[in-house]
Amino acid sequence: MQTRVLATVTGSPSHARAVLPFARALAAAGHEVVVACPEELAGVFDGLRVEAVMPPMSAAVAALGPRLAELEGPPEMAVVIPMLFAGPHVTEAVRLLRPVAERFGPDLVLRDGTELAGLLLAEERGIPHVAAPSGGGQQLRPDAVDGALRERSRELGLAVTGTALHRHGRLDCFPPAWSFAAEGVAPAWSYRQDDEVARGDVLPAWIGELPAGRPLILAAIGTALPMMASRDTGDGPRPGPPVDPPRALRTIVDGLAELDCEAVVATGGLAIAEGAPVPPHVHVLDWVPQPLLLSCADLLLTHGGYNSIRETVRHGTPMVVLPQFGDQEGNADRVAALGLGRRCAPEAGDVTAACAAVLHDAGVHAEIRRAQRAMLALPPVAVAADDLAALAQTHGCAA
Repeated sequence: MQTRVLATVTGSPSHARAVLPFARALAAAGHEVVVACPEELAGVFDGLRVEAVMPPMSAAVAALGPRLAELEGPPEMAVVIPMLFAGPHVTEAVRLLRPVAERFGPDLVLRDGTELAGLLLAEERGIPHVAAPSGGGQQLRPDAVDGALRERSRELGLAVTGTALHRHGRLDCFPPAWSFAAEGVAPAWSYRQDDEVARGDVLPAWIGELPAGRPLILAAIGTALPMMASRDTGDGPRPGPPVDPPRALRTIVDGLAELDCEAVVATGGLAIAEGAPVPPHVHVLDWVPQPLLLSCADLLLTHGGYNSIRETVRHGTPMVVLPQFGDQEGNADRVAALGLGRRCAPEAGDVTAACAAVLHDAGVHAEIRRAQRAMLALPPVAVAADDLAALAQTHGCAA
């Protein structure tokens, strides 16, 4: 029986890429999929039907400014999270989703982990909703957004509370023993991380010509930091601690400059803060197909985004984590606690020392292989398509 699935996405491209394998698997299994997302994320879902109706996450961030200005002192995340993920922009997003749902008639909503308009729409229509594995969603507990969801619910004439956050389940790509979810977040249905989310990517030919006798290190800062930098006017208070992507890139380059290695640094299109010339063994480019390069890299130096960590474990590559903001802080600590790598301080010398230590740490290499094998033993994403369709059909029969 064909199931109609509405996928709802906001956030950065990494959130979109977390939803993509599941949406694509559903479509491949013969189910009908419509993706509702902001215009800027539509290109991620090439080959799927897209309705670019969702407001971008930048709208939520922009709305935070005046409210944060009313607070005394630096804003705490306990205050920021409800505003960012369940603020008034969610009410408007539900209203924008309603016409899409009326035309499409979904049986299930698959939402990115921090996207709550899809949750409210599903509750309104009496259909199940399931969260895909995105970074902030691993840290989002029901009690963190309960009050804000009640407020949004009243605005929409519904009766929804935070207990609905994972009412019908959530998806993950880690085995439970290696979970990065915060305490209090519901258990997940786990499936194997897709080894190549984007189709048809190839490595630049020059990477294949790099000396094979030296360690190959990939360094990347993800997609959220470049997106934040492109929109940061420098005016008003920001949610969370200050970040400086050009300075972080400079720290990375300076740290790698002191290592006997070949390093590829993906900047996301950002400039590197001024400093010493980039040495010839450090190769700087805007973008590289990360999963492909991880399959032959000896180390990932990462900001600690959840997508990057999943991809890295999938390929059995040790990590050094230089966190920048948000869930990356907790992810860095979790990587270290699990023995999958090390956390380093935002100093070039610490980057050098941490990378050198992990490259030669037999214990880290053994643990990352153990986690990789456990991930490879999970069912593939194609099975998730069957499970989600079964959930929708069972719920429909019960209704």
